[in-house]
Amino acid sequence: MEQSKFCKESLVIKTSIVFPTDTNTYGTLFGGKLMAYIDDTAAIAAMRHARKNIVTASTDSVDFLHPIHEGNSVCLEAFVTYTGYSSMEVFVKVMAEDLLTGEVNLCALSFLTMVAIDEQGKSTKVPAVIPETEEEKQLYESGKKRAEMRKQRKKETEELASKYKLDKK
Repeated sequence: MEQSKFCKESLVIKTSIVFPTDTNTYGTLFGGKLMAYIDDTAAIAAMRHARKNIVTASTDSVDFLHPIHEGNSVCLEAFVTYTGYSSMEVFVKVMAEDLLTGEVNLCALSFLTMVAIDEQGKSTKVPAVIPETEEEKQLYESGKKRAEMRKQRKKETEELASKYKLDKK
């Protein structure tokens, strides 16, 4: 049986500076670039937790709460909050810091589902997660509901996708 692990054992902190090549015409970080950072940090957190290869199964909505400007640092914190048999919910918090003034803003929150896979690419069991802090406990306790909502959303997406034709006519 897999040993349970604390949330903090999967913690990943990634900090980068926003350069001009990372921004759109408004001087703020490209949304797609931030989404790539989110997926990257979530993948590392999931691999730390499972100590197995993983794939991204889903990304819940990413709500951009505050712009991240050129010259700011962008800091992402990610950790595993909830687990199923082979799936792991990873919470990612994104903050930006104006390096000249010290002002820090919460810019985005996201939940991703990562699935552990074996050498044949089949899903495989992951350790349970143990929350310790109040934030971890709150996220853990609400994790089952989010997992159920994801399953329902996937079912609806599959039903919608079955109605689309794949030819290019």
